Amino acid sequence: MRKRITERQEAMLRLPPAAMLPFHLYLRLSGFYLFYFAALGVQLPYWGLYLQSLGFDPARIGELIAIPLATRLVAPTLWGWLSDHTGRRMQVIRWGCLASAATFSGVYAVGDSYGGLLLVTLIFSFFWNAVLPQFEAVTLDHLGEAQRHRYSRVRLWGSLGFIGAASGVGFLVQDWGAGIVPALLLALFVGLWINSLLAPEVRQVVVVQAAPSLLRALRQPAVIAFLTAGFFNQAAHGPYYGFFSLYLETCGYSRESIGLLWGLGVAMEVAMFMLFPRLLPRFGPRRLMLTALALAALRWLLIAHFARELPLLLFAQTLHAFSFGVFHAVSIHLIHQFFPGALQGRGQALYSSLSFGAGNAVGSLAAGYLWQGLGPTAMFDLGAGLGALAWWIAWRGLRV
Repeated sequence: MRKRITERQEAMLRLPPAAMLPFHLYLRLSGFYLFYFAALGVQLPYWGLYLQSLGFDPARIGELIAIPLATRLVAPTLWGWLSDHTGRRMQVIRWGCLASAATFSGVYAVGDSYGGLLLVTLIFSFFWNAVLPQFEAVTLDHLGEAQRHRYSRVRLWGSLGFIGAASGVGFLVQDWGAGIVPALLLALFVGLWINSLLAPEVRQVVVVQAAPSLLRALRQPAVIAFLTAGFFNQAAHGPYYGFFSLYLETCGYSRESIGLLWGLGVAMEVAMFMLFPRLLPRFGPRRLMLTALALAALRWLLIAHFARELPLLLFAQTLHAFSFGVFHAVSIHLIHQFFPGALQGRGQALYSSLSFGAGNAVGSLAAGYLWQGLGPTAMFDLGAGLGALAWWIAWRGLRV
């Protein structure tokens, strides 16, 4: 059997911890995150508003939002397997970015057809979901073991892209209407593809060595607890990602204010990414993850019952630093630990599939139906309950 070991990884292992990435490489890696999460900064706050402008009710909106999340059950694993077996991860990413932009343009052809949007979203998301997990593996390969703790310094540019998009697009949507959202997304998808052409592949050499077993890794109790907690934590985020903007409109907030509230949450995430390299050695992954999950449950309760109280809503948004920022940074650290070497791509894909895929899809679907049946408060009460369940699972099983 064969296992690929990168020349860059071997070099990084010999560098002192303070060494930094070459500046041109830092720009190319961080630029990818900037474009990718700027697209999410348009999609998450405003895609639901766009679908609402087409006349869809909350249940239909929840279904359309859940489709790209559901494709993460299959797409990341398939593309992760392809990347791991070919060793050409950046080539997979580039084709995924190009196909994402091309297929998303179909929204102009289908208009307000529910069936047409469903089909376009299904095809588009199959390629879109190939991109980020593999790029996470590329970034970690470039960083190497000696600089892995610096991952958050690269990833924070994605958060800055999200803030700029979420905050700025709110003013555009207020003035021009939600119909502008598809054009903005398409432009960002094209920009992401162009940036992918600049990011370098990690050069690899092949040595003879037994490949690690994915099944053996998945049998570890800590891995099972980690993936299960990730599923429930992201299911708890489903109402937020799918319906937070619509919910705030019912509470009387303007679209400019909604964009700024999204931006505030991710600004706190940026601050946390900058602090994380100091927090991880001091507190360890288990304590940080338990803290993140506890504060996530508190956040959803505050949004459910006090969204009209601006000071409490602002506080709830600052907790995004923990509910997403700390949780995700710890997760990337644990994936690199649980899925070493040739398992990196599949480990990233599995995490993406079960959490951002299955978890978000279940949460978004449930949120749409709960809004229709019981009202929006019930959505975020569900999120609080799922967050508490994730905390209990991590407390019982995550011994790292």
